[in-house]
Amino acid sequence: HHPYESFEPVMRFIEEAADDPHVVSIKQVLYRTAKQSRIIDALIRAAENGKAVTVLVELKARFDEARNLLRAEELQRAGAQIVYGVKGLKTHAKICLVVRREDGRLRRYVHLGTGNYNEATARLYTDISLLTCRPEYGADAALFFNAVTGRSKLLRFQRLIPAPTAMKPRLLDLIASEAERARQGEPARILAKVNSLQDPDIIAALYQASKAGVEISLNVRGICCLKTGDAKHSKHIRVISVIDRYLEHARIFYFHHGGDPEIFIASADWMGRNLDRRVELMVPIEDSRARRRLLRILESYFQDNTQASKILSDGSSERLKPAAGEKKFRAQEHFFREARRTAKARDHERAMTFEPHRPK
Repeated sequence: HHPYESFEPVMRFIEEAADDPHVVSIKQVLYRTAKQSRIIDALIRAAENGKAVTVLVELKARFDEARNLLRAEELQRAGAQIVYGVKGLKTHAKICLVVRREDGRLRRYVHLGTGNYNEATARLYTDISLLTCRPEYGADAALFFNAVTGRSKLLRFQRLIPAPTAMKPRLLDLIASEAERARQGEPARILAKVNSLQDPDIIAALYQASKAGVEISLNVRGICCLKTGDAKHSKHIRVISVIDRYLEHARIFYFHHGGDPEIFIASADWMGRNLDRRVELMVPIEDSRARRRLLRILESYFQDNTQASKILSDGSSERLKPAAGEKKFRAQEHFFREARRTAKARDHERAMTFEPHRPK
């Protein structure tokens, strides 16, 4: 959970792969990078070390077009295979695939996230990263890169859900499923954190879910085209916006799903441009600890009574304040303290664990 937890492990993942003699290939999508990018430096070094490096560099990243072109040329000179995006679409997915030879076979390691591979903004933006070597995610990542770097289709994946082919239909199905459960008298709940909410089909589906009785809580930092406070359409929809020290950038979605929750992170907002005109990825979270943690993160924002604002029916916002006798709660401060407690606990455990030096 960045920036409360360092982006350094993500950079080390790529840097160490560049120097690891057992790594065969590295494939990555780059949308926005730092001016002096350690990640690009590592990819150049990997190519110079003889690894098969493939980088999709999105040239249509607004304000970063010139820098992306220059760095792409550097990568190409080093021997990397460069693809300048996908025709007719902007590639906004956050994904890196490392293939390593281990015990005579190939193993895939994948990073998936909600934010850019930019160590500068990673200190200022809140984002989520997932590092995994689960075979299904690795196989999907390989298929994804085959599609965006060659002339092939985004086939049905085992786990990953891509836009513009599958993400929007899946979201609409998830929302409709909660609505149906509510009609049957079952508990139904949707929590979502996005930067913007504009897509008409998603909004219409949320209205229908609200009518059915689904409890919907939305954390929308920026544009929100959903009208709150409408007794007919949005009676059960609550929308807040949290503006604080760090720019809220993570996209996290929760669907109660009859008590067996489905939780996702994504590179995409709920906007037409993201769902219909960009290459994006929505990632299901399967690890039980990670799922519980993401739910706690989502719920913490809706407890914020210091930096959160409620979106009113006329589109204006009203800053939330603690009720009489209620303690102040600031989500970002809570995440910082939680990360510090976790770090101290790990340091204590490390200090109490003896590890012998062994001859090489």
